[in-house]
Amino acid sequence: MFMAEHEQFMRRALELAHSVWGTTHPNPMVGAVIVEDGKIVGEGATAPDGGPHAERLALLSRGKKPRAGAILYVTLEPCSTEGRTGACTDAIIASGIKAVVVGATDPNPDHAGHGFDVLREAGITVTKGVLEQECQDLNLIFNHWISTGTPLLAAKTATTLDGRIACRTGDSRWITGETARADVMRWRRLFPAIAVGAGTLIHDNPRLTSRIEGAEEWCPVRFVFDGLLRTVTDKNLPSVYTDEFHERTIVVTTPHGGMGYVRKLEALGVGVWVLPSTTQRVGWVDFRRKCAEARISGVYFEGGSQLLSQLLRDAQIDYLFSYRAPMILGDDRAKPMMNGLRTEKLINAVRLKEVKHTVLGDDMLARGRLVYPEKMFIDETVFSLR
Repeated sequence: MFMAEHEQFMRRALELAHSVWGTTHPNPMVGAVIVEDGKIVGEGATAPDGGPHAERLALLSRGKKPRAGAILYVTLEPCSTEGRTGACTDAIIASGIKAVVVGATDPNPDHAGHGFDVLREAGITVTKGVLEQECQDLNLIFNHWISTGTPLLAAKTATTLDGRIACRTGDSRWITGETARADVMRWRRLFPAIAVGAGTLIHDNPRLTSRIEGAEEWCPVRFVFDGLLRTVTDKNLPSVYTDEFHERTIVVTTPHGGMGYVRKLEALGVGVWVLPSTTQRVGWVDFRRKCAEARISGVYFEGGSQLLSQLLRDAQIDYLFSYRAPMILGDDRAKPMMNGLRTEKLINAVRLKEVKHTVLGDDMLARGRLVYPEKMFIDETVFSLR
């Protein structure tokens, strides 16, 4: 079969994987199709955590054993270890399929390539690397989670061309257009958790849910970073503490916030993580550990500037979503996206790798993995003023 045909069927497998967008954490989104004589006869996409994997569902949808010459297309290397649903390689071998075409290799360094070996040892032809980049990019959260054991911490920014997130007056609605804002909702639906700082919660009172046209409103875990519990003192509490999703909210704080406010939040049904710290700032190692214990594989940080600057300063942003609108403020007192570093040479700049660019109406999204320099200099004076 020609590569163009392989890509055609792999694109259908990718569509199936996208159909379960954000529903499979901490497992990857995977799509699979079975092809006989150039026609799709079985399809599957990964079920929510604990359910069958895409390959097994595709085989079930076939309703009977595939015919001789059938080909299985799958976006990710089939698992080869026993889990709650059994190894997918066992199911493929038992089905009698003799040819498997795969997009991406398992990113788990302990398993990478082993599934291919198992299939080949059973006499199955394996073709790998078809639409590999698209298949890898599909599971950027899982890839980080399975290879590091920690959640992917991603930052989202929306800026002018000169890197400002608001005017000097604080006016910021809206920098980006409707298409870009709809794209943010799509990424919100992917991540199992969204995070904001206390300042953003006080000033904007965001709902922090995914609202996609034609779909039911969906609420991830909502983290509020508030080292001093400033958001709890007002009589008019932010909506994330009182709305219908309030039990999905977790306030991340320090011992400096006061146990009275902690008890107030807990009485409302809001979760509280009190993490050890000698300052009002939350320690990232402890936060990542708590997320791992809770099986929260990714967190989408939406601001504000102070929280994102702290993440950058501590080299804790793993991935960046940077939306840029075609406007210029040209004002030194307009609010910057991030600050706190003292970058005197380009060699010391933080860079994006594996960059993807998307045009969204008049706006542009650049996203990619952050790579930090060996030496990163902190401007303590600037940072302390923010």
